[in-house]
Amino acid sequence: MTTANCSIRPGWTPITIGLMVLGFVAFWPLGLAMLAYILWGDRFHGMMRDARDQWDTSPLKGAMNQMNTGAYARTGNVAFDDYREAELKRLEEERAKLDRMRDEFDNFLKDLRRAKDQEEFDRFMSARNRPATDTL
Repeated sequence: MTTANCSIRPGWTPITIGLMVLGFVAFWPLGLAMLAYILWGDRFHGMMRDARDQWDTSPLKGAMNQMNTGAYARTGNVAFDDYREAELKRLEEERAKLDRMRDEFDNFLKDLRRAKDQEEFDRFMSARNRPATDTL
């Protein structure tokens, strides 16, 4: 949608001023957003394009993409790359071992809780079934 076809376009029009005032009355960030739209709304598309172009040429983009995919770039040193892969594999195996140990411990705690609950329930049932003694 272009700004020529938009009924609410950037600029000081009665509609945008009314929306800005209404935004400030209802929730001040909405009024502030409307003020920003009035002042810089015609430049938003250009700013978004510039920001996207800067991100595409940024060295951080490649690092972020690698972190998201979990892949590591080769350094060119075969010995180091092999060492790094072996260490990462060892760490992953260690992490899996720790996860299994945690699952076992969680199951152990669950069994302890179940045994404690069963003991308390049995104590309740034996006290409940005990004949009442008349103190009068």
